Amino acid sequence: MNKTVAIIMGSTSDLPVMQDAIDVLRELDIEILVDVVSAHRTPEKMFEFGKTAHKKGIAVIIAGAGGAAHLPGMVASLSPLPVIGVPIKSSNSIDGWDSILSILQMPGGVPVATVALNGAKNAGILAAQIIGATQEDTRNKIIKYKENLKEKVDTAAAQMRKDV
Repeated sequence: MNKTVAIIMGSTSDLPVMQDAIDVLRELDIEILVDVVSAHRTPEKMFEFGKTAHKKGIAVIIAGAGGAAHLPGMVASLSPLPVIGVPIKSSNSIDGWDSILSILQMPGGVPVATVALNGAKNAGILAAQIIGATQEDTRNKIIKYKENLKEKVDTAAAQMRKDV
């Protein structure tokens, strides 16, 4: 059975960052659902999403947010699913630190796995690894993906040695 990863963000302005998660999950052939769910501007939608995502075939939630960045934590407080937070350096950001700390400093009992500032690609890979823990075909795709990373580094290093 295919599992779906939900990629949500607080604003359409977050899409350029969150696109990296979309791209890597598509590359790994994992179904995705993408939506804007603002903790501050559409709280009813956020509550509904957080409480029902697990009933809709979603296995992992990636939530990107900038500024106060309450979306990942609020969704994690409502959902039994793993939530991966992507802090986004937004136009009103304090150099990204407000987003990082808002997502990272969760109280006990409400975990949010947090990736680096603007680290949506890693969020996508982590979501795939979570699914791959119980889905062998996804796990095999992750293994191949990581082997390709090694090959890219080896090829680049060989080229560098030739150039110097």
